[in-house]
Amino acid sequence: MKNKKYSGYKSFDYLDEKDYTHFETDKEIGWGNAEPYEVRLSQAEEERFKKIIEQNIVISLHDHVMDLPKDMGQMIPAIKEGRADTGYEALSKSCLDAVIDNQTMYFLIGAYKHGWKWDDCVHDLGMRLCDIEHQDFVIQCKEVDDIIKAHNEGRIAFIPAFEACTMIENELDRLDVLYGLGVRMLGIAYSDANLLGSGLNEDRDAGLTNFGYKAVERLNKLGMAIDVSHSGDQTSLDVIEASSKPVFITHAGARGVWDSKRMKPDEVILACTRKGGVFGIEAAPHTTLSDKHPEQAIESFFDHFRYVVDLVGIDHVGFGPDTMYGDHSGLHDALSGGLSMGAFIKKGATEIPHVPYVKGLENPTECSHNIVKYLVKSGYSDQDIAKAIGGNAIRVLKEVWYK
Repeated sequence: MKNKKYSGYKSFDYLDEKDYTHFETDKEIGWGNAEPYEVRLSQAEEERFKKIIEQNIVISLHDHVMDLPKDMGQMIPAIKEGRADTGYEALSKSCLDAVIDNQTMYFLIGAYKHGWKWDDCVHDLGMRLCDIEHQDFVIQCKEVDDIIKAHNEGRIAFIPAFEACTMIENELDRLDVLYGLGVRMLGIAYSDANLLGSGLNEDRDAGLTNFGYKAVERLNKLGMAIDVSHSGDQTSLDVIEASSKPVFITHAGARGVWDSKRMKPDEVILACTRKGGVFGIEAAPHTTLSDKHPEQAIESFFDHFRYVVDLVGIDHVGFGPDTMYGDHSGLHDALSGGLSMGAFIKKGATEIPHVPYVKGLENPTECSHNIVKYLVKSGYSDQDIAKAIGGNAIRVLKEVWYK
């Protein structure tokens, strides 16, 4: 186990109870309704697992390392409060060295009825970074050296990101502002179309707009990583072709395994990886199911991993679990409208197979342990495991985050 330098700080410890409304979260590591699950290893495998995580950088390409309210009926009031608790203690028990964190629920509802407002997004980002500045375990990451520093010092590099550029509206310079505020990755569209292009929930994907092409060019000039996980197929292909730098698909699965719009077709996966990008496998409830494992658990998750590795090779695959601390499936139930759940339905089906939780992949801490352990148990080489858990991501970030 990595020796994390966590000193006990809780979110917003610098404030008094009278300063804001606090919502109770799970006392344990954000299990919600789930039962903790551990991939069991032999003694020799366990020693190999420990050696791998000590010697290699472990990166989550996509997570939300926040503590959800214990009562999901309080989710919207908690969002409106504008202060998300970061799961510092839970993260200290993870294998992670770095996480690309995609903030909280800005895409659902903030001060307005509909999400993705500029003021809400900047407020959310500022609150998270303010909290981080008041502790010394999680560090804000601005360059690859910060990830290496976190690994060497037993800390975690927090990489701010947003899942879409919707909030910039038609203001290209807002991309510069976000970079200046510390954001290092941006999605193009989140399910619904915006001024840049189409999201995966649209029935007709018109591809990247003229403004979208300008935005991709600016993101390349800034040294900002681009993510097309929630973009439509044609928009994703246009972005990958237009970008002078490799593009990420940080959290998705393979449509060849589970035929829903939320998954990516081979054409998009191949285009991304041929350009040098990385494809991250998602674990969020109701996403990476498979016909072999329709109940969704760590086995269905790895059905997608194996498929993508067979398609593009181990050098272009990573992990973006897209999890959080708390009842993630309950979040889907409570806020299904804002999450465009229709895109999760398998072609030809009328509904999503409901799962109360994803066995073995319920939160960032459990994911970080069980993913590495599953790779060890499955017989992957140390070299291939090192690539998948962080090496591939580091290679591409070095190319994208140039100075």
